[in-house]
Amino acid sequence: MVSETGRAQVNPSAASPAQPPSGAPACELAVVGCGDLLRADDGVGPVLVRQLQAEGVPPGVRLVDGGTAGADIAVELRGAKRVIVVDACSTGAAAGTVFRIPGAEVEDMPPLTGLLTYSFRWDHTLAFARWQLGDQFPADVTVYLVEAGDLTPGDELSPQAREGLHQVLGLIRRERAFRTAER
Repeated sequence: MVSETGRAQVNPSAASPAQPPSGAPACELAVVGCGDLLRADDGVGPVLVRQLQAEGVPPGVRLVDGGTAGADIAVELRGAKRVIVVDACSTGAAAGTVFRIPGAEVEDMPPLTGLLTYSFRWDHTLAFARWQLGDQFPADVTVYLVEAGDLTPGDELSPQAREGLHQVLGLIRRERAFRTAER
């Protein structure tokens, strides 16, 4: 089950158009997986991107292993018509719960005082990319957050987070960019 939600209910984990990046072609869909692979369920975003990559994606889909990159991800959004961001969250809901949030509801510029690279999260990246790309910022951004149950350093995804990951994979595979390739 995927919960529709907004900023008031979910805070992201602290782990955290026209001109494509580096001359790469424009794309129909960019999937950005964020999180820390070294902290169990927090690695759900990069694990999802790696799984999609291993299965193969159609032309027109760009995969971005955002890890904990922060501002560097902003340039990867250029040229995308639609963006999906996937990360873990910690809200107190049942582990593996999936939240779907419109990107505009969670864009948040960090305070400039005391800003450190590792504290620049994907929600900051969305706000930064909107500012940096201006009219070239993708019009359609969706964020999927999977509730983390285990953030133990060095552990793999918990069964609950893996189930949430599979739910999000199913939703992504139903995206138009994937359906068009099946024809």
